[in-house]
Amino acid sequence: MANAPTNPFETELPTTQYTTMLELLLQQKTSKLRGHTSAGAHVGKMASPIQQASALVYTAPQGRYSPLVFQLQNYTRRWVFPTDRDLTVPVDTFDELKTIVDPKSAISQATMAAANRFFDDLMITAFNGSASVGVDASSLSTETFDTTNALVADTFGASASTGMSYPKLVEAYRIMQHYQVDLEAERPCVIMGSQQIADLKKQQEVISKEYNERPIIENGVITSLAGFDILHSERLNTSSSNSLRNCFAFVPSGMYLGIWKDMTVSIDNRKDLSSHPWQLYSMISAGATRTQQYKIIQINAADTTGADPTSV
Repeated sequence: MANAPTNPFETELPTTQYTTMLELLLQQKTSKLRGHTSAGAHVGKMASPIQQASALVYTAPQGRYSPLVFQLQNYTRRWVFPTDRDLTVPVDTFDELKTIVDPKSAISQATMAAANRFFDDLMITAFNGSASVGVDASSLSTETFDTTNALVADTFGASASTGMSYPKLVEAYRIMQHYQVDLEAERPCVIMGSQQIADLKKQQEVISKEYNERPIIENGVITSLAGFDILHSERLNTSSSNSLRNCFAFVPSGMYLGIWKDMTVSIDNRKDLSSHPWQLYSMISAGATRTQQYKIIQINAADTTGADPTSV
């Protein structure tokens, strides 16, 4: 039997249509911390964002008509150093002629997202990193994070390692109060990962109306708890082979972000290269430091999610 005649509509007329939309892959696009910490602009190889003076104490007089005894106040400075980064992305002109999609807008969005992650990574590292202290550049010393008094252990209130809990937040608040952090002047924050937020959503202190005058979880989101504003980040460091997530409670003045150059973007036509491609170039320079020891409290929580889901 002869083959059936071919339908020309099925072989010649159908076409393939592609969208002109370009979507970024899943990634953190906004800064979770910028806007919740103190910040300033600087120039030079290093900068002192804050000067600090020690406490004074009233003492009993030495006796009637006795000489005055001077009490000398000690002064010091915190220092921050810039970290330089840049990013360059080419767009070939010949490639542009072969597509209906203009990638330059998506590249600009991805560049902004990368800058926001850079800022967060600087501050997350500085939360429990070493801070530079000294009167001037010639007398710098290093202040290490106090893991004895400024840390709520993963085993707090339990016999074994546990996830984030309401008692851990209460303890972090207590430590701040104990070290005279002015919690009436500044609203403290806690930054934690998705696993820790999920831990809190399962606890009676959060979900039960017996503990709260009004719901803590609104539209599935915890915005504040135990006196803290709750922030979320998947970029927090882990320890103990990724089994513990290092979360942090802090007041805005406890972390400082120094900006030497905020993100700038230029898109130029490279006429010195074949096809005269477009080039997106961005540069950034910033640094971060902890300003005072007990304005930042580390809270360790067991975490089954492990390392970050993506490299970005």
